[in-house]
This record gives sequence, C-alpha cells and structure tokens, in this order.
Amino acid sequence: MKKKAPRPRSAKPRRAVPAGKPWAGRFTRGADPAAERFTASLAFDRRLWPHDIAGSLAWARALARAGVLTAAERDAIGRGLEAVRGELAAGTFPFRPELEDIHMNIERRLQEIVGEVGGKLHTGRSRNDQIALDERLYLREVLARTDAGLRRVEETLVARAAETVDAPLPGYTHLQRAQPIVLAHHLLAYVFMLERDRGRFRDCGARADALPLGAGALAGTAFPVDREALARDLGFRAVTPNSLDAVSDRDYLLEFLAAAAVAGMHLSRLAADLTLWATAEFGFVEFSDAFATGSSIMPQKKNPDVAELVRGKSGRLYGNLVAVLTTLKGLPLAYNSDLQEDKEPFFDSVDTLEAVLAVLPPMLASLTFRTDRMRRAAGEHFATATDLADYLVRKGLPFREAHAVVGRVVRYALDEGKGLEDLGLDELRRFSPRIDGDVKDAITVDASLRARAVTGGTAPDAVRRALALARALVARA
Repeated sequence: MKKKAPRPRSAKPRRAVPAGKPWAGRFTRGADPAAERFTASLAFDRRLWPHDIAGSLAWARALARAGVLTAAERDAIGRGLEAVRGELAAGTFPFRPELEDIHMNIERRLQEIVGEVGGKLHTGRSRNDQIALDERLYLREVLARTDAGLRRVEETLVARAAETVDAPLPGYTHLQRAQPIVLAHHLLAYVFMLERDRGRFRDCGARADALPLGAGALAGTAFPVDREALARDLGFRAVTPNSLDAVSDRDYLLEFLAAAAVAGMHLSRLAADLTLWATAEFGFVEFSDAFATGSSIMPQKKNPDVAELVRGKSGRLYGNLVAVLTTLKGLPLAYNSDLQEDKEPFFDSVDTLEAVLAVLPPMLASLTFRTDRMRRAAGEHFATATDLADYLVRKGLPFREAHAVVGRVVRYALDEGKGLEDLGLDELRRFSPRIDGDVKDAITVDASLRARAVTGGTAPDAVRRALALARALVARA
C-alpha cells in the first residue's frame, strides 16, 4: 500500500503576533512576560511626553512640507496630538505598559483618536531619532532650570558675603590654621566655583543644540524632509551632519552628567565646610532648627542633616556619570538597546541636582555665623607668622632667611607657652635686630588682612571689588 506524502509545513498558515506591538508583522509569538517587563521603558521615559508631543507635531508639519501628508492630514494629526497632550497633562491618559515606551503609547492613542491617518505620522521616522530628539528637548528645559537653580545659590552666597566683608576668619590649609581671611572671601570662593559650573552647563547646551530628527533608524529618512526648516521649527541652531552619529550619540547627556558631578562636588565641599564649622570644636556657625534634626537617643544633639545629605548626594551624581560612560563604552554603531540605560541615571541626576539646588538657598540664608568666635580664632595659633616674615622682608631680609627667623620665633613661643602676639619686643629682637617697635602693628589680624589687597586677595577692599564682580556675573543672563 502506497504511503501518502507528508503535508509541507509551509502549507499551514503562520499566525501573526497580536497587533499590540509596532513590529508585530515579523513575529509569530508574543514576548515572554519577563522579557516584556525587562525591555519596557515606559516607567521612566514617560516624563518625556511633552517633548515627544512637540517633536511629533513638528514632524507632521515637516511631512506636510515634503508632500507626504496633505494639509488636512497634518491638521487631523495635529488636533489628535493636542488631544493626547490634554490627556497627559490632566493625568487621564490611558498608559499601556505592553506598548513599551512613551513613543508607542502616544502614537497608539493618536490612532485611536484620529483613526488610520495617525499611522502616517511615523513615516520616515524611527524611535531611534525620536528618542534622541526628545532627550535633547528635555535637556534644553533642564539646563534652563539648572542655571536658575545655581543662580539662586550664588545670589544667596553673595548676600551673605556682603554681610561679612569685615569679618575675620581663620583660613586653612591641610585643615590646619594658616592665615587670616575674611568670611566673605571664603563664601565668594564658592560663587566663582558655581560660575564655572554654569559655564559648563551652557557649553553642554551649545553642543546639544543640533537636531537629530530626520536621521531615521541610522541611515537618514527616505523622504524629502527639509531638516533645516525642521530645526528652525523646533528651535535648534543646527542639524546633525551624520545620521549614524545622530542616533547613537549621547555626548550631550554625558556632558550634563559630568557638569552635574562637578557641581555636586563643589556643593559637597561647601556642605563639608559648614558641617565642620558647626561642630563644638569650631563653633563658627549654627544651623537653623528648620534645616537640622535631632537624635532619637541623645536629647542634646542638633545635627546638620541637610548639609550632610547635600554632601552625600555627590556620590549619586558621580555614580550616574560612570554608569552611562560604562554603558557607552565599546558600543558598535549605530543604535543599540543598551542606550535605553542612559535615561534612569540621567533623570536621577536631574532630580538629585534640582533637589540640592532647591534646599541650599533657604538653608544658607538661615545660617547664623558666629563672627566673634571666628575673629578670635583668626589670630590664634601663629596665624600671622607669615606677616612677621613679610615684615622682615620689608626691612631688607631675603624671604628664605626671614622664614627661618620666624620659624625659630615660633619654636621659642611654643616652648614658652606663648602666642606670637604675647612676645615682647626684646624677645623678638633676640632673633633679628631688624625687628623694631612697629612690628606689633604689622602682625595684627587686621594688618594681615589689609596687606593682601591684590586682585583676588582677602583684604576687605579687594573682597568688595570681588563682590561687585560676583554680582555682575550672577546677574548675567
């Protein structure tokens, strides 16, 4: 008996994946639930929705200019996107996690509202150039807020500096008392640090000011889109010159993360100074109760927790920079899903830096500086020893010899249990006959401060000039 030939497998029709996915046509099975959860980014990229809407509206206009959409289609898509925007703003948008990301959620909702014409919006566009655009638009907004936040911190520091131009303070090197300065000089040091931070963020914004939309998935769009007109529509200065680079570039995020890490370091140092000064051993500053906490076991404690957390947040900012650098290391061109890992560190740095910049101005404004204690400390522990050496130089002694003479004076004073200001003229003249009766006026704290009148110095007059410069820089747009 003759056997029947087996039916060819191809005779059985293939069943497509359910239409929830934009790429369903190629696949015959749906995603494993664990894989779907693992690859989804909606939980964190949904914050990009205003920029995704703005980019989509501009893309619809560009497609219409290119003749891909009719004016009626463009307008229908525009009305639909505005309706989606309204839902998102009102918190009534029906998010669907199975659609993976904010892009597909918006696009699918658009199609539900306007019908088939909504499916034309993605013509010539890829999620690869779409996300690159959304991130740059979001970054533009973040940079404006960051600059405003840094500026508020600077303004507060400038205001506190204006109050303390004549308030002596010990300056330190190696955490050892070194020479007298004024408190305003110390505070202004942070203003000039933060000015450099503002410059770094501005530089980041300048390099991010290029439109990636139109790069497509990697090779550029196949439709005659006027990218220069599209750039003008979205407020970009230029267009990206290479489609491969456009979809795989995350330098703009790295620059933001690097600038945020440096700013975090500066603010951490400020917080470290304040927490140190708040100790009983220093006693230079007291935190307002509104920016301190107590102890659950020790009733007497007043802890500078806000400043400590400002200091601690720098670790997050560093870690986010390293995380994205590591993600990008060794990635082949062009787009890879690894790039999805740029968003959570980026968003976390944005949130962390903004939280720090929000809490610092009121905390700084509420500090109580104990200037009487600072003044006393400014003259202790041989703080004006360098001024005695400078005095001898003015009397004709080479500095290295003067340095050695004063070193012996300090050694003698230590052995005698005296301070420099306690030594009599006869005692001082044992070490150099050049020392005369005018020496006492040269080694006071106020004399030490007045002597350092060079630009950038700590003399009150020099600090007033620096204060005027700081005000001008902070006021600059």
